[in-house]
Amino acid sequence: MSAAEDRSTARRTLIVIGLVLATVVGLALVWATRRVLVWGLVAVFFAVALKPLVDRLERRVRRRALATLLVFLAAFALFAAVGALIVVPLVDEVGRFADRVPELVREAQAGRGPLGRLLDRFHLLRYAEPGQLRRYGARLGDPTVGVVRSVAQAVAALVTVVVLAYLMVLEAPRIVAATLRLAGDGPAARLRRIGRDSSRIVTGYLSGNLLISVICGGLTFVVLFLLGVPFAAVIALTVAVFDLIPLVGATLGAIAAAGAAFLHSPTAGVVVLVFFVVYQQVENHLLQPVIMARAVRLNPLTVLVSVLLSAELAGLVGALLAIPAAGIAQVLLREFVPAGRQALPRPADGGPAGPPGTGPAAGSIATEQPQAGGAGAAERPPAGG
Repeated sequence: MSAAEDRSTARRTLIVIGLVLATVVGLALVWATRRVLVWGLVAVFFAVALKPLVDRLERRVRRRALATLLVFLAAFALFAAVGALIVVPLVDEVGRFADRVPELVREAQAGRGPLGRLLDRFHLLRYAEPGQLRRYGARLGDPTVGVVRSVAQAVAALVTVVVLAYLMVLEAPRIVAATLRLAGDGPAARLRRIGRDSSRIVTGYLSGNLLISVICGGLTFVVLFLLGVPFAAVIALTVAVFDLIPLVGATLGAIAAAGAAFLHSPTAGVVVLVFFVVYQQVENHLLQPVIMARAVRLNPLTVLVSVLLSAELAGLVGALLAIPAAGIAQVLLREFVPAGRQALPRPADGGPAGPPGTGPAAGSIATEQPQAGGAGAAERPPAGG
């Protein structure tokens, strides 16, 4: 082997080693900053969803900053109103429940009342003895620090996402203009199509998700109202808000609704549990794929598979962003994959695979030519000519 070949081999080896090291460092950096990256991804999601409203309002008020501020204030007021409708009656109910706790404990220990009869039926009265209850109370103080830390992280995440989304929407025209200038005149039209279609997908996903949540909340209210559970409207609204989370939202709402129903009566609790078990299967495998397929224009099977895989890989955030991510991936495939590769035509009947010039594109042209009045047959030279 010559010295030139040795140097070439060594250079290729160093390049491969450098690429592997760069990949490892990049993955380590992504893993170390995964929390901030997730916050940024969620902020992009909300920024894309709110940008059309800001653009529409900007045409009226003529100022981007004012339009952005008004839209975000309206969104904040909407969330605050929904939170007040849920939290205020919930705090009132928790206060009344706290006043009844001593009486409920005495009834449970004696095997009386709804809770006591339920414990007696399932042979769980020994866990309601005074010594056991004191040990449970002592254990409740152990994870307090962890709960406070989690609450602080959640507040920090919420503030960061809101600020990032606000700045993204505010600076969106400058960012888009700078990106299009860097891309040049040719790719600019493609980038505009990608941005427009991606925005439509995110908006359709939000509208479809809201429709599913309204259906879930409405059915929950009907069931709780028929069973006579107190605060049926508040509980149904809470379930609808939880149901905005794909896959697991209905489960979280079921826990809250079933807990309230069991406090009312064991029969109501069992009925609510059965309702949510049936409804969650219908929502995950029928409502969500069909409604999201129409809103995002995706195949229902693609919707279901993307949500399941993303929830398994990235948890709650993955389930939340799976459907718009799948829709945006479809847009990118449509823009960057040639049409002949997206849907390959069938080869001609009896025709073997020909040279490169007779590939799928040539086959499609050949199938179209005979429809043009037989011009191709008229130009063909006669046999033996």
